[in-house]
Amino acid sequence: MQDAIPPGQKIIWMHCASLGEFEQGRPVMEALKITYPGHRILLTFFSPSGYEVQKDYKGADWVFYLPMDGPSNARQFLEIVQPVLVVFVKYEFWYYYLKKIKYRQIPVLLISALFRRDMSFFKWYGGLQRKILSRFDHLFVQTQSSLDLILEIGLGSISSISGDTRFDRVSAIAAGWQPIPQIEQFAVNCRLIVAGSSWPEDEALLKTAMSRLENTNIKLLIAPHEISEKHLVYLDNLFPGAIRFSAMNNHPNNSRFLIIDNVGMLSRLYRYAWICYVGGGLKKSGIHNVLEAAVYSRPVFFGPFYTKYSEAIGLVAVGGASAVKDGDQMADQLQDLISTSAAYEEMAAGAGQYVQRNTGAVNLIMHYIQENRLLTS
Repeated sequence: MQDAIPPGQKIIWMHCASLGEFEQGRPVMEALKITYPGHRILLTFFSPSGYEVQKDYKGADWVFYLPMDGPSNARQFLEIVQPVLVVFVKYEFWYYYLKKIKYRQIPVLLISALFRRDMSFFKWYGGLQRKILSRFDHLFVQTQSSLDLILEIGLGSISSISGDTRFDRVSAIAAGWQPIPQIEQFAVNCRLIVAGSSWPEDEALLKTAMSRLENTNIKLLIAPHEISEKHLVYLDNLFPGAIRFSAMNNHPNNSRFLIIDNVGMLSRLYRYAWICYVGGGLKKSGIHNVLEAAVYSRPVFFGPFYTKYSEAIGLVAVGGASAVKDGDQMADQLQDLISTSAAYEEMAAGAGQYVQRNTGAVNLIMHYIQENRLLTS
């Protein structure tokens, strides 16, 4: 790192634990790069799942792992980087880094933060954790419930609700959407279910639902979470007659099933959907990104393990999404939407309007940076 970063740079440092936090930090990074072109961006990760996917991300000047927290590592890192602004995303609370950032009087922000009452900050023994929070210059939280918790521990003066920056991210993706001709051909004259980030449990549910809907003009596109050849063969067998995206040019367009055997297309695929199904909700680990689907004003379905995700809770509350426990329940609900176009339109509109109402977090964060002259010498 010391050899990669020359001295005398005006560096904005953003740290994300993993890929999900990167998606939240990304729109802020891109806004900073546009607004302050004389500054350079350092992006760090803790998790290999974030670093390995985004190590070549062009929106940052450098992408590194963050050395483990400790007094020596924190001191050496800051001496090399000399950041003029630090932005941590969501759940990043590094004791020594924050202590030494504060000591050096470098402005530091926490964005898209989400707090729950069961977190140590709000326990009788959480004094040290509360001290860590107090070292931020500002806490941008996603929800009113998070702000209420922060108010209880006396940090309201450095906190405000900005919302979740992922709403801005998915809106930007949708605005720059590019068509995929092969998918347009597959989706013509049918109702297309696009299932994204699916796991075997999700795929079994979809198998049941599609068997129940055999006499409809519904097709299924699956973009699985795992695209190993072993899993792709499993999907080939689960959905007889399925074609893979990489082989579409060699097959007639008469299959009900299309399997996406690459990564990077999912956010574009949801726009072709009549219904979106987002995987992960049949496992306790929880659902994947529902906003990528909802931004296109498409009804969203997922499994019952979604209650840790405020955006999924919000979608269900406004009628833009539905949680289903099995394939039979999903088939019943899809039959209702087929037979009642008004119900479908209401659900689709609810999803899209929910995303639109919740954009704007990036503007609030950028306004704070500009108003407080954090990057103006």
